Amino acid sequence: MSTATISEPETTTPARPRRRSKRPVWDEEPSLLGTLGKGIILVLISLAVLYPLWMIVITSLSTNAAVTRAGGMVSVPDELTLAAYRQILSGGIVTQATLVSTFVTGVGTLLSTAVSILAAYGLSRPNSLGHRPILFVFIVTMFFGAGMIPTYLVVSGLGLIDNLWSLILPGAVSAFNVLLLRNFFMQIEPAILEAARIDGAGEWRILTRIVLPMSKAVIAVVALFYGVGYWNAFFNAMLYINDNTLWPLQLVLRSYVLQGATLPGSGTGQVDIIEGAVTGLPVKMAVVVLAMIPILIVYPFVQRHFTKGVIFGAVKG
Repeated sequence: MSTATISEPETTTPARPRRRSKRPVWDEEPSLLGTLGKGIILVLISLAVLYPLWMIVITSLSTNAAVTRAGGMVSVPDELTLAAYRQILSGGIVTQATLVSTFVTGVGTLLSTAVSILAAYGLSRPNSLGHRPILFVFIVTMFFGAGMIPTYLVVSGLGLIDNLWSLILPGAVSAFNVLLLRNFFMQIEPAILEAARIDGAGEWRILTRIVLPMSKAVIAVVALFYGVGYWNAFFNAMLYINDNTLWPLQLVLRSYVLQGATLPGSGTGQVDIIEGAVTGLPVKMAVVVLAMIPILIVYPFVQRHFTKGVIFGAVKG
């Protein structure tokens, strides 16, 4: 009698489940290839930004002969001189325009920041008189404007033609900046403000002693927005300023650099001949550098507040 052999079933080892990382993808340790690729991309972007600036600065420091040999913009230093800067800062139209831009930027930034803070603080108080209709008006102005001709008629009617205040008052308040400040003020803990009121502090003291010290980041960002806007503005000067002695630096930059006009007194005087004057491209690039310097100096001091101020002051849904 044959005994049947019963074959034991084959046992298969179950596949081990993949061990998933507990950290999300964006929190994982970067690979060497990824780090190297990011570094190369950042270097290329930096070169794309810095190389044109380098050419502008070197051209502004070059002589006419060096520019002629380079066939235009100079990238390799050759016969460096400060003649172009001495020329544009010797009391001519560029010097006057620099003073005008400095005045407009300084006064305009202070005025606009102060008015925006006051408006934003009033609109951030839920029980303030008419804050909802006023807020609606601010929001409407972000999408609809009066237009160029009505604005010109208002400025002309106020007697501001050929007046530096025409470069400040028409754009003194930005609705976006007011809303940015308002949203930040609304995020301040109400208990802090109520405690100050219980101690007898008024709204002005609360604003100056509590709200403003807690809002340095967003105020620095708003002041930077206004300062850059005033320094780079030229269109209002085209509309309202007919006297070229009141032109800001950006309008001089547009007229004499972009449109190819000749700077008055650029290379014809006795002082210019003695000191080896330069004309043409070096002078134009010197004006460009002069227009860039203030923003490049101020921005690093405000940059550390920039991200924090924008994030905390952003409108959240």
